[in-house]
Amino acid sequence: MANKKCAIAFSGTQEQEQELMEVISSYKEEKGALMPVLQKAQEIYGYLPVEVLQMISTGLDISMAEIYGVATFYSQFSLNPKGKYKISVCLGTACYVKGAGDIFDKFAEKLDIKGGECTPDGKFSLDACRCIGACGLAPVLTVNDEVYGRLSADDVDDILAKYSE
Repeated sequence: MANKKCAIAFSGTQEQEQELMEVISSYKEEKGALMPVLQKAQEIYGYLPVEVLQMISTGLDISMAEIYGVATFYSQFSLNPKGKYKISVCLGTACYVKGAGDIFDKFAEKLDIKGGECTPDGKFSLDACRCIGACGLAPVLTVNDEVYGRLSADDVDDILAKYSE
């Protein structure tokens, strides 16, 4: 099976690149510029593809190794594209105990992707998260900003159907 993480080719626009260059330029002389530049770059592109990391490396004169180390250390950063619908299943203790692992596995099976991946059509991405603060509704997941609670694996088909039209 092909690695679905790379299924969507980088397709940055000239406008995005220009915006990133302006961000890099505005932070270039500041100490600690890497974090805010990575954050802004992710806002611009939705994730941090290697092409963007290379632009940041050149623009800030920081090695790719250092940039990659920071980008992979902090969970706020994603090196892989996210789908139009970002599914995030809480695997915190309360949710996990109530079956969130089974829900996550069912999404992975139905979408034929692993956690951290995006479907080849760019429609769905699947991630696990830790506690979203809705433990009373466990198990919980979000699709973009919509919260779903008190779920079971049997609810997965209905949730996917809602976003498949």
